[in-house]
Amino acid sequence: MKHTIFRNYKTPTLMGILNITPDSFSDSGQFFELDNAIAHLDKLISSGAQIIDLGGESTRPGSLEVDPEEEVRRLEPILKHLHQKYPQMEISLDTRHSQAAQMAHKYGLTYLNDISALNHDPEMITFLQEHPDVKVILMHMKGQPQTMQEDPHYDDLFAEVNDFLAERISFCEANGISRDRIILDPGVGFGKTAQHNLEIIAGMDKMAHFELPWLVGVSRKRFINEIHPSPVTNRLAGTLASALILALQRVEIIRVHDVFEHAQFFTILNALIEAGS
Repeated sequence: MKHTIFRNYKTPTLMGILNITPDSFSDSGQFFELDNAIAHLDKLISSGAQIIDLGGESTRPGSLEVDPEEEVRRLEPILKHLHQKYPQMEISLDTRHSQAAQMAHKYGLTYLNDISALNHDPEMITFLQEHPDVKVILMHMKGQPQTMQEDPHYDDLFAEVNDFLAERISFCEANGISRDRIILDPGVGFGKTAQHNLEIIAGMDKMAHFELPWLVGVSRKRFINEIHPSPVTNRLAGTLASALILALQRVEIIRVHDVFEHAQFFTILNALIEAGS
């Protein structure tokens, strides 16, 4: 019989992160050059990534907005390569700009991952209306990337995140975007303290009443360092601990840097659960 702690467990889909930026918090811009980006893309896919999430604009705390034309210039070569070499791979684009989304659609875009939840660019909703094949990820963020970590405060964390996402869902539906195209993200690390992040990760069941799939990104994030001081590249254990708690709450998609390690973790976990059944 399956152990009771796994009664709600669900193996998550792994979304591999590839940042084509010179200033990413997680990789120090090492994939900004195309050859490096292609090599890392191959590694993510061979390691077990089921979705590739590409970003051409860093949205780390304190970051400044990138011009949409520059974002397109950074992203198009890797998107072209990805579409040609891996035509069946699901592609997510981490962008706030409709210009980048329009370009990416030529290369088989599957998910629009907008950290502003369609608040930043008014043309984003038009893009989604014109392309019903694209799903949208709506993320909660308090403030803007440049200022979001300047003493974030909530009177009621779960109520405020829930209310924000409920309003964004209603906005989508009012504009013809059906619920089966919507995925939600609570925005770990986006306008939240370490304690806020811990409460969200441990309490995803308090935000599950929308009956929509959840995506959560916890990989290498600052809250791990605040609890157990560690450089960005040495936060895998803290990330895996968070990923397990999310999987125990049936979170559908986990956004990660270390795809191989997560794939191995969940493969062995599944084998152990099966052996104990």
